[in-house]
Amino acid sequence: MTDSEKTDRPEEQTAEEIEAKRDDPGAEPDETAAEAPEETAAETPEETAAETPVEKAADEDGGSGDSELKTPEVVALLPLKETVVFPETMMPLAVGQPRSVRLIDDILQGDKMVALVTVKSEDVESPGPDDIYEIGTLSVIQKMIKAPDDTLRIIVQGIRRIKVMEVTSEEPYLMARVQDLSETVEDTTELEALHRNLVSVYTRIIELVPYLPDELEMAAANIDNPGTLGYFIASTMRIKAEEKQQLLEEGDVAKRLRRLTEVLNRELEVLELGSKIQNQVQSEMEKGQREYFLRQQLKAIQEELGETDETQAEVNELRERLDEAQLPEGADKQARRELDRLAKLPPAAAEYGVIRTYIDWILSLPWNQSTEDQLDIANARKILDEDHYDLEDVKDRILEFLAVQKLKREIRSPILTFVGPPGVGKTSLGQSVARALGRKFVRISVGGVRDEAEIRGHRRTYIGAMPGTIIRALRDTESNNPVFMIDEIDKMGADWRGDPSSAMLEVLDPEQHDTFRDHYLDLPFDLSRVFFITTANMLDTVPGPLRDRMEIIQMAGYIEDDKLNIARRYLIPRQLERHGLIPEREAEPEGGETDPEQAAKPTEGENAQSEKVAEDAQSEKVGEDAPEAPQEPEEAASQTEDTVGGGTEPKEAHVRVGEPSPEAPEAVSELPELDFTDEALRLIIQGYTSEAGVRNLERQIGTIARKFARMVAEGEATHLEVDEEKVQEFLGKRRVFKESKRRTSDAGVSTGLAWTPTGGDILFIEARAMRGSGKLTLTGQLGDVMKESAQAALTFIRSIAENLGAPTDYFQEHDIHVHVPAGAIPKDGPSAGVAITMALASMVTGRPVDSSLAMTGEVTLTGQVLPVGGIKEKTLAARRAGLDKVFLPARNEADVSEIKEELVEGLEFVYVEHVGDVMDRILMSEVQESESPHVGEGAQSDSSPEQEPSRVEAEKI
Repeated sequence: MTDSEKTDRPEEQTAEEIEAKRDDPGAEPDETAAEAPEETAAETPEETAAETPVEKAADEDGGSGDSELKTPEVVALLPLKETVVFPETMMPLAVGQPRSVRLIDDILQGDKMVALVTVKSEDVESPGPDDIYEIGTLSVIQKMIKAPDDTLRIIVQGIRRIKVMEVTSEEPYLMARVQDLSETVEDTTELEALHRNLVSVYTRIIELVPYLPDELEMAAANIDNPGTLGYFIASTMRIKAEEKQQLLEEGDVAKRLRRLTEVLNRELEVLELGSKIQNQVQSEMEKGQREYFLRQQLKAIQEELGETDETQAEVNELRERLDEAQLPEGADKQARRELDRLAKLPPAAAEYGVIRTYIDWILSLPWNQSTEDQLDIANARKILDEDHYDLEDVKDRILEFLAVQKLKREIRSPILTFVGPPGVGKTSLGQSVARALGRKFVRISVGGVRDEAEIRGHRRTYIGAMPGTIIRALRDTESNNPVFMIDEIDKMGADWRGDPSSAMLEVLDPEQHDTFRDHYLDLPFDLSRVFFITTANMLDTVPGPLRDRMEIIQMAGYIEDDKLNIARRYLIPRQLERHGLIPEREAEPEGGETDPEQAAKPTEGENAQSEKVAEDAQSEKVGEDAPEAPQEPEEAASQTEDTVGGGTEPKEAHVRVGEPSPEAPEAVSELPELDFTDEALRLIIQGYTSEAGVRNLERQIGTIARKFARMVAEGEATHLEVDEEKVQEFLGKRRVFKESKRRTSDAGVSTGLAWTPTGGDILFIEARAMRGSGKLTLTGQLGDVMKESAQAALTFIRSIAENLGAPTDYFQEHDIHVHVPAGAIPKDGPSAGVAITMALASMVTGRPVDSSLAMTGEVTLTGQVLPVGGIKEKTLAARRAGLDKVFLPARNEADVSEIKEELVEGLEFVYVEHVGDVMDRILMSEVQESESPHVGEGAQSDSSPEQEPSRVEAEKI
């Protein structure tokens, strides 16, 4: 049943209700009149109704009888959905709603005439007078068949056009007074032309439309009446119901044919375009099939004759690879174009190798190859905790990305940028992210890159051209969604060869990198699925537009407790393995299986996890069949100095070197053991390293491991417990000292906090006055900004000199010298303004600065303290230096609230807005100078032989 055969369906009624109405003896005559046709329909499935009025009229006058059939004054209305019935045409209809079924039953007992009208909106369930068009078709029901589901199938014949004048009744179905509509027909040449043209267009449509039988062409050619021809063609075409209704309402035959011609021409244009597209597709398919068969035949002939060409064989191999690669449309088209060129060139041609290499590059790229992400958030958290200590902000960001991707598969990967000093685990963190996501990992370094072609590649016009490092790395990793780490992005340069940082914009911009175009390939490659991670020591050298694309995560460094835990969990086990103090995994007995955890290798990088190695070292003993269960990281962190690398059993971390010697079997009666006490590790951290990361700490541990390895190899010892005495024996005298108390014991010296690319650090600002003419001297390789801070600080101190108790002509009779030690190191920035001001105030008053505090902030000419950056790094530097109190600008209080409590534990923060408000709290009195332990006993203890060498020895070191 087509769309044009559907009728309006009012609300359903049950079959029992309909039967009850028909069998009720007290029912109205119209309701009972349908009994006879129903019984007849039950006897024969195809029952023709009694002779219709049309047939009767035809019998009387020997013609069709249509014109003789009179229109009743009141006639039943049958609303139709998406269907228009035209005069002088026959149409099958399906009637299913109870109201419509009853209508058909009733009129079959009468004159079988019904007015067919179209519903304006198909969404109306029970059409009323306002829901139908006024113009319809008076029709006669020719045949009726009752289906098993109580629906009716009828065939109607249109008689003439009618107009609904008034709806007289709506129950049980629509009844209305109607009026016949006449048609205007002028026998003119234009009408004849329209008639012929319509037949011609209809004939062409029949040739293109499969569902129209060829017999319709002959039927249309045999119709002489223009009006009848229009109705016939309109009833057979699948055009919109609204357009059919417009044709029905048009009373002028010429206008109706002209409008119908426009509709048919539009349909013909669409059909011809579709046919053209179909022919093109068919032609291309036939061409591809023909070329395939010809190649196969040619291949078979060459093999039969033994005349296989090596060049042709190579081209065929490339073509087979290209067919299997399923490249994107643009890449596939370009590769096939170049392959056709290659097939026509002799191998000796200079361009042959260039094209061959280019096609090979296209085929080797992972256009559609990707790895499936592991979206287990709990497992990812476990991996990140195993590989790295602390770094909660970074771990949370990775887990958030996993959570979003779990909810929405296709998301844009973030561009994370880890900024921090060397040795804090930036690079190795990228490897852990890849392991947590289940993706492949690739790393490149752009430090010192000055050529734009290193990023975008060289054009093929140059000799030796090749793709850029981005495309090369993706080719090597064989995946289009790896974790891609770009190291040292802050160290890219620029010269006459281009600006690599500008080229990097296309790589890291989420709005552009889905169509990244390498100069060598000259094809768009989608980088949107790549998880980019960049690292930098500082952001000052990263251009602003590039920094705008990044999601920056600061990694300030580690405090002493963090370094102690990292050394226990990661550094010591890794150094034991690298220096041969971890036993090689012995072969499993026959029939045994390899433990996957035992076979796992530690992650390489700045701060890689090596707990598996430590567990192997403390569990594999001579004579033991199975290792003991590994201990949780939390338990490993809580072990005393008897534990190495987080193990539990045995008490000491046992290590074995090599295989037993047959000459000295007693040498391996017990495994070599190396132990570090907590005091020894703290001494290494405090006295031999002064960094934010842990690289130098690992080097010092490696030095001790090498010396113990030599002792074991020479047979001097198989067990060593490293305490403070052993540390000084192996590493020499202490090299790093906490000098804040000794350096600030004299007036004119203050302790400032500075940010450096390698982490936070403390600065000592020294100020001295001598007889002169008021000249200011600045030394210590200070930058322009720091020089201006010194000038502003001096101006402020001079403005309050009388309040400080200085003579009126003090600055006219003295030259001022401000020096920042370590003059070989350039220094710049506004952070030292408050420290310089306090040093000058201490010099003028003769009162030393409290040695237990440090300060940072920019100062103005009026003494206002302005906020500065790098608060977290500076805070960690103050804690590493053993200070108790930090003076910060009041507007930096929000920065301190973002630092974890364990990092600032033991530090007191004082927030200031004006240096005058805290000057008395920073400068010590003269009585305190002689009695305060910070100046007297404290200074002595800092330089005592038990804690550090003498001043002379320190200078030598």
